[in-house]
Amino acid sequence: MTSLPETAPAVPLNDALLELAHRSHAVITEHQHEGGAYPASPTFSAYRGYAWLRDGSFTAEGISRYGDTASADRYHDWVSRVLGARREQVDGLVADAARGVEVPLARMLPTRFTFDGLDGSDPWWDFQTDGYGTWLWSLVAHAQRHGGDLTRWLPGIEVAVDFLSAFWDLACYDWWEEHVEHRHVSTLGAVAGGLRDIADSGVLDEGRSNRARAASQGAAALALSQGVTSGHDPAAGTGPADAHFVKWLGTTAVDGSLPSCVVPFRLAEPGSPLAAGTLAKVAADLDVDGGVHRFRADVFYGGGQWLLLSALLGWNLAVAGDRDGALRHLHWIAAHATVAGEMPEQVPDHLLHPESRAEWIERWGEVATPLLWSHGMYLILADELGLLDPSRTTEGPPL
Repeated sequence: MTSLPETAPAVPLNDALLELAHRSHAVITEHQHEGGAYPASPTFSAYRGYAWLRDGSFTAEGISRYGDTASADRYHDWVSRVLGARREQVDGLVADAARGVEVPLARMLPTRFTFDGLDGSDPWWDFQTDGYGTWLWSLVAHAQRHGGDLTRWLPGIEVAVDFLSAFWDLACYDWWEEHVEHRHVSTLGAVAGGLRDIADSGVLDEGRSNRARAASQGAAALALSQGVTSGHDPAAGTGPADAHFVKWLGTTAVDGSLPSCVVPFRLAEPGSPLAAGTLAKVAADLDVDGGVHRFRADVFYGGGQWLLLSALLGWNLAVAGDRDGALRHLHWIAAHATVAGEMPEQVPDHLLHPESRAEWIERWGEVATPLLWSHGMYLILADELGLLDPSRTTEGPPL
C-alpha cells in the first residue's frame, strides 16, 4: 500500500487513492461471509461474528458504487432472508401494538445479527430502527444503479416496512448504541429516507406503500419540527442562517451522524439553508484537520476521530459542490489507513477525553481494524469525487 502523507501535491496522489479504493474493495469482499453478511470487523472482540444492518448497508452502497454487483446482491439476499425469517415475529409485534399492548424492547428486532441470522447470545443495546431504514435506502439505490429487480428482496422489504411503520416513533438507541430514552434525529432521517425510497420504488402493494409513506412523512415532520434549532420553519424552509439539525429532540448539541439527514436521507435538500447550517455546525464542533468526532461528550476509546464520519461529511460536501472540502476528507482518511491498507474505526488524534482510552483498551482490546464500514464509506466518497470513474486517468483532474 502506498503511503499517503496528509499534505502532498494533488496529482501524484491519484494513483495511491485509487489503489486504496481497490484495497478497500478487497478487504470488504475478503471478509464477506459465505452467506452474504458483511461482518462489522473480523478481528475486534465485540464485533467479531456479528453484522449490523447500518454498517452493512453503507458498506453495500460502497461496494455497489465500486461496481461489484455480485457482492452487494449477496448482502441484500442475506438481509432479505434474515428479515423474511422474522415474518411471524413482526406480525406478532404489530398485532400487539395495534391492540394497544406495550411491546417491551426485548421483543423488538435486533440491531445486529449473527451470520446465520440469529440474535446474539450476549447482551447488547439492541433496539435501533435506523438500520432497517438504511437497508431500504441502500437496496433501492443499488437496484436503481444496476437495474436490479426489487421483487427479489420482497420478503425482507415487507418485514422491514411493517416493522418501521409500526414503531418508527418510539425512542430507541442511536447509531452508537446510546441514549435509548431519546428520539434521535439521525434515526428519524434514516427511517424517513428508507421508507420514502421504498414507497416511491413501486415494489410495495398499495396498503404497505400507503403505510410506508405515512410513516416516512411522520418521521420527517417530527425531525423538522422538533429536531432543529429554534426559529426554523419546516413548512417554509426558512429560519436563522445558522439553524441546524440536533442530536436528539430537545437538545442543541450535534452529532457526527447528522450529515446523513442531508445526504443520503434528504430530510433537508443539499444546498438548502438547513443543510448548509447542519454541515457547518458539525464541521465547527466536530471536525479537526479533516477527521470527525462522533459528539463532544464521547468517551469511547477516548473520543477519537472516525474515518467513516469524515467520509460522511466529505460526501455531503461533494454533493454540495465543495470539492476541495470533500478532497480534504478523502486525503485525511487515506492518510490514516494502516501500512497494509486497512482502515480502523477511529484514530487517537485530538482525543476529546484521553483519560478514558485505557479502560476501553483493557475491556475490548485495540480499536477495531479493519472496520468494513470505514472501507465502504471511503468507496462512497471516492466515487462521489469521480475516482472510481473508469474514464479518469492520472492525467485527469487531480485528486
